Amino acid sequence: MTFAVIKTGGKQYIVSPNDTIKIEKLTGEAGNKISFSDVLLVGDEGSCTVGTPTVAKAAVEGEIMRQARDKKKIVFKYHSKTRYRKLKGHRQPFTEVKITNIKSA
Repeated sequence: MTFAVIKTGGKQYIVSPNDTIKIEKLTGEAGNKISFSDVLLVGDEGSCTVGTPTVAKAAVEGEIMRQARDKKKIVFKYHSKTRYRKLKGHRQPFTEVKITNIKSA
């Protein structure tokens, strides 16, 4: 089973072919192909290639499944004894990507 560690949106994800991941919003429409070149590690059964900081000539390919927004997170600020209350909601946009292929050097 081939796997890789990619970096996108300031976070790192362990991915394998046919995985579906939710990542920070990327530009593109549903159905578009996307390639991640920041591959930090590529592994296979019995072997592992660690990048310094990235693996040369390695790429992870995927397909954008949908663009959406996450569930609402409530931000509530409160100071006791001062009648200070602030309520705010936030919905983070994300991109859902299905990993199709992992290319190693």
